[in-house]
Amino acid sequence: MIKKVCFLLTIVFVSCNCNSPTIFTEEALSEKVYNLKDESFLFKDILAKNKGKKILIDVWASWCRDCLVGLPKIKQIQQDFSEVAYVFLSVDERTASWKRTVEKYNISGQHYNLPKGMKKGDLVRFLKVSWIPRYLVIDENGKILVFKATNAKDSQITKALKS
Repeated sequence: MIKKVCFLLTIVFVSCNCNSPTIFTEEALSEKVYNLKDESFLFKDILAKNKGKKILIDVWASWCRDCLVGLPKIKQIQQDFSEVAYVFLSVDERTASWKRTVEKYNISGQHYNLPKGMKKGDLVRFLKVSWIPRYLVIDENGKILVFKATNAKDSQITKALKS
């Protein structure tokens, strides 16, 4: 019996696709995001705006303590890699809280909100957002280099920005 259970578990683990995606799905690219002026854009417009640059995406929320704790490290990365585009995607459902926090912490970069929160929407579904903060690094051509970093100090982030 134990051998059968072990065999089944092995099959399940081997058959799982644990690879991180390197490109966004069309559904994720078509997700609506809103800037600080409440203007709507498609996520693909944000990537197109930054084409030719590496992009560090920070998925965060104003109510997330870990997100706020990671901000000093992000600010240090911004100083070390000034040529990188910094895109902050908030999953705040309360836009006023999001806007206040951006101002309070003087967060530099491009700011967008996913008003459906972190549990709904094609982009958060693609990203499999179960924990924030969440960091992604996108290369100059839109390829995802880092998909699932959850700590701003993750060495994958620095390595991808240097490459």
